[in-house]
Amino acid sequence: MTTALLLGSVIPGSLTMGQSDVEVIERIGKKVYNKELFRLQLELIKLQEWVKAKGLKVVVIFEGRDAAGKGGVIKRITQYLNPRVARVAALPAPTERQKTEWYFQRYVNHLPAAGEIVLFDRSWYNRAGVEKVMGFCDGQEYDEFMRSCPMFERMLMRSGTILIKYWFSVSDEEQLKRFKARLDEPHKRWKLSPMDLESLTRWEDYSEAKDVMFAHTDTKQSPWYVVKSDVKRHAHLNCISHFLSMIEYEDLTPPPIELPERKGARGYVRPPMSEQTFVPDHHSSVIAEHEEMMGEKEGSTEEEESEEEFEEEIEVMEEDSVSSTDEDSDVSEGDSGAEESNEEELEGEESEDPHDEPDEPFQWDDEE
Repeated sequence: MTTALLLGSVIPGSLTMGQSDVEVIERIGKKVYNKELFRLQLELIKLQEWVKAKGLKVVVIFEGRDAAGKGGVIKRITQYLNPRVARVAALPAPTERQKTEWYFQRYVNHLPAAGEIVLFDRSWYNRAGVEKVMGFCDGQEYDEFMRSCPMFERMLMRSGTILIKYWFSVSDEEQLKRFKARLDEPHKRWKLSPMDLESLTRWEDYSEAKDVMFAHTDTKQSPWYVVKSDVKRHAHLNCISHFLSMIEYEDLTPPPIELPERKGARGYVRPPMSEQTFVPDHHSSVIAEHEEMMGEKEGSTEEEESEEEFEEEIEVMEEDSVSSTDEDSDVSEGDSGAEESNEEELEGEESEDPHDEPDEPFQWDDEE
């Protein structure tokens, strides 16, 4: 079964598996969103410098259903940050060797050192979600994770790590809409994995797994913070604003910097540029193609304008012909009979015109 067919048949448009109450949300405008997002991103830079200066260790976990918007928030958090301070950990499926390790071992390797922020795009909670639903772990491994996960997180926090956990909540209708959009957009099609498609048929299984996970791991020391993500812009602003509120920081922006003057030349002669290998000048071909396309559009526009002028001239000529016919309409009585017979012949021809409308318009059968 093809991907498009699966997306069109798994969840009918009228089927609702999420909450039945429809919440009317006033969406934020693009200009207001961009302005506030930029302000928050400036605050993220201040937070980054504070984390670096104070040697803090920060772990942020992003979990949620497929297409819930986790990646979009992570991109906007890291957009202006230093990748040496704030980095993303998005681990692939475990290797055969990693499957034999202590479950948390491969995640421990990505934990931050002093002065670092690590954003986990999915985390050790895979075992409570996809591994549980898809049968990638047995019951004993699952139960052991539920027992040890809260203890593991308490160990991290006792060692001085700041742990923040976000769950992105998306409705089934919005998730399906985003899956279908990925089919139509080549730059997003890579995001559709077999696990994504399988999640469409296991919505309630994932819901149950999430509820059980919250029951065991939503603790006072390490709570889950739920981000409503049906509206992406709202989710971006809400999550980033909350993240900033979770860590007390101060503005360590340095004073204005004055650039030093460039030193004078000391007589060094550089090798000729012709000896260097440059990348091809691709942008010139793009400009030429664009200009050629615009020229074709202008040419077609000129042709359309000339056709319109020609049609206007024809209409004027027809009007002149009609007016001259009206002036010559005084005929002799001997010719009137011939004209009447010609009119009768024309009327007969017109009555047989296949384009004439029938006496009674066609009516569709209700059943059809």
